[in-house]
Amino acid sequence: MPPAAPEPQWLDEDQQRSWRALVVGSTLLMDRLDDDLRREFNISLTEYEILVRLSERPGRALRMAQLADALAHSRSRVTHTIDRMERAGYVVRGTTPEDGRGIVATMTDKGYALLQEAAPRHVEGVRAYLVDRVRDDDFSAIGRAMDAVTDHLISDHPEMDLRDGATG
Repeated sequence: MPPAAPEPQWLDEDQQRSWRALVVGSTLLMDRLDDDLRREFNISLTEYEILVRLSERPGRALRMAQLADALAHSRSRVTHTIDRMERAGYVVRGTTPEDGRGIVATMTDKGYALLQEAAPRHVEGVRAYLVDRVRDDDFSAIGRAMDAVTDHLISDHPEMDLRDGATG
């Protein structure tokens, strides 16, 4: 008979309450931010984040693989999202000028104009739904906690550049 697995270290009542608050709160927050962008600008939160990432790069361009890593999304998910954005005229795809092998997504002027229009509303939502709801020290603690989580979870993927640029 194999040895019994060790008993897990269960969360105490306060830890369980905090964990559930994180799960429910982050889900509701992301859903609300996504709903606002879809309703007012007909784009998803993921599409908005892609526009932000591209806007922060020279030439408003980024390799698709780097874009997927920056968003912590699968490459296939980013490819499908870029497909929709390309059909809408917000981005174009092409090969890299350096080696001609990698695929690069480049934000169009139409995409940049959309970002300029959507960004103020998005930031209003981030403030109204999160930043202005908590004390400054609590908001800073959220950032520190999630940085620690990110540092631990990406340790196997040092090529990922998740903290490049601000999106809020």
